[in-house]
Amino acid sequence: MVAPAEIAAALPHLPGVYRMIGGAGEVLYVGKAIDLRKRVSSYFQRGDTLSPRIRLMVALIASIETTVTRSEAEALLLENNLIKSLSPRYNILFRDDKSYPYLMLSGHPYPRLGFFRGTPDRGNRHFGPFPNAGAVRESMQLLQKVFRLRTCEDSVFEHRSRPCLLHQIRRCTAPCVGMISEQAYADDVRSAAMFLSGEEDAVLEHLTSRMNEAAGAMRYEEAAVCRDQISALRKVRERQYVSSEGGRDADVIACRIVDGVCCVNLVMIRGGLHLGDRNFYPQNAEDAEVAQILEAFVTQHYLQHPVPPHLIVDALPQADGLQELLSTRAGRKVHLSTHPNGERRIWLEMAGKNAALGARQRLAQRLDDAARLTSLQQGLGLAETVQRIECFDISHTQGEATVASCVVYDRGGLQRGEYRRFNIRDITPGDDYGAMREALSRRYRRVVSGEGKMPDLVLIDGGAGQLGVALEVMNELGLNGVTLAGVAKGESRKPGLEQLLLPGRDSPLRLAADHPGLHLIQQIRDEAHRFAIEGHRARRARARTVSALEEIPGVGAKRRQRLLARFGGLRGVLAASVEEIAGIEGISTELAQRIYDALH
Repeated sequence: MVAPAEIAAALPHLPGVYRMIGGAGEVLYVGKAIDLRKRVSSYFQRGDTLSPRIRLMVALIASIETTVTRSEAEALLLENNLIKSLSPRYNILFRDDKSYPYLMLSGHPYPRLGFFRGTPDRGNRHFGPFPNAGAVRESMQLLQKVFRLRTCEDSVFEHRSRPCLLHQIRRCTAPCVGMISEQAYADDVRSAAMFLSGEEDAVLEHLTSRMNEAAGAMRYEEAAVCRDQISALRKVRERQYVSSEGGRDADVIACRIVDGVCCVNLVMIRGGLHLGDRNFYPQNAEDAEVAQILEAFVTQHYLQHPVPPHLIVDALPQADGLQELLSTRAGRKVHLSTHPNGERRIWLEMAGKNAALGARQRLAQRLDDAARLTSLQQGLGLAETVQRIECFDISHTQGEATVASCVVYDRGGLQRGEYRRFNIRDITPGDDYGAMREALSRRYRRVVSGEGKMPDLVLIDGGAGQLGVALEVMNELGLNGVTLAGVAKGESRKPGLEQLLLPGRDSPLRLAADHPGLHLIQQIRDEAHRFAIEGHRARRARARTVSALEEIPGVGAKRRQRLLARFGGLRGVLAASVEEIAGIEGISTELAQRIYDALH
């Protein structure tokens, strides 16, 4: 068998991607190189200059696979795709699969201001992206206050007979009942779009002109509205405005490491407005340098999300290949600044402070979680090796749409990517014991077959009956080494009075209300409860939406789909008249009358 060092020495002096393979055939690490031979050979020549983590990886390498590419940019793209699909244990990984939210102005005659997540379409106008949903909602509230645009769904808008509460509190001009003309509403929409695009000066000039014109014509109420809009916009501008120079759309990225905890902070600036920031915490970043972490973030992040015209990044050497890749990805020139001056340096320093704060907060959270886990181990008499905790809960409404949840606590925090829900079907409605049996069996059959990780502790939200079912299931599957505990609500169901039921213990265990271990149990139990309720409500809503239409003769799957799509859901269908229902393709007046009568 050829030694890895000999394989490295025989590689060409060409750009490409290399894969370090372990003894069992698993991919340990994926990397890219301008010169494959120099880069791969360096792992076997540096010796003490390598970090302990990389030295350990080198000791596990059994073979090396390479792919030659035409350029460094192509190597970066291939490297990212392989990292995403293989998740190598020694690569720095950023989990960021969720799309960013946008503000949307719909393409209707009276456009709706709404929250949008996904791929923007051409029929509507989108502004963003925003770093999180909270930033979108804050902007929506601002625009409602200043421009008073509607936010209601189309099914509600089309069937209003009187203004809603938002009109009464001066957050909407009530176009649904004709209290504003289409031209005047379009003028407000145009001002909102200009503001979101960064044209604040033009908006202020336009509003000032409208105010003076209205005052000159003695329309003082209209002039007062414009005056209030101008005042609100000026306050927002003072709070959010970042720069009046070029490069109004930019992302600012900084990384800081505090006591081994790494945080990458992303600041989004659009149209000269600071839309907010977001922290990212990489996996497998121990002993990694800041430049390596930033390169991994930029590569992985912007191959999934839109790239702004300007990226301002701290400590990122050899950025030419990355800039070429991002420009190709965006279809236009992307400017990558690594040593900014002036205002941009101030932005970068701000992102660096945010990253340092995020790292310190994560470190404090880890220390707190570690202390709570230690207290739990001591309080329940568990071994110090107990790290992974799974908790189960059942949710239903009088037996309808039963859903079981399983949440996971591991590596010092809740692991949301490992949560699971189970739709329970083959039981008597309301049978919590049967639901718990099915959820536990489905979960741990997979674990026994090698598809998941074995927990150290399983929490059951329930009393002695549910705990007894869990014991039976674990014994049937041969999982006798897993510790079980029931979490029963205490007297008056108040937090802090929970009783812990342990197999083999005659009486329940009650920890003090301020016990850190009990706080950890409460956090995990409450998360299981929330996750189960979310799944149950979604399943119940789907069942109720479909069942009401399924029972009507002559309404098949296609007609149900058209009805729900046209009126935005069952509520919209309920509010529709016979004539409106009959206007849908494939539905006659007779069938429309039958649908209306069945629903009413």
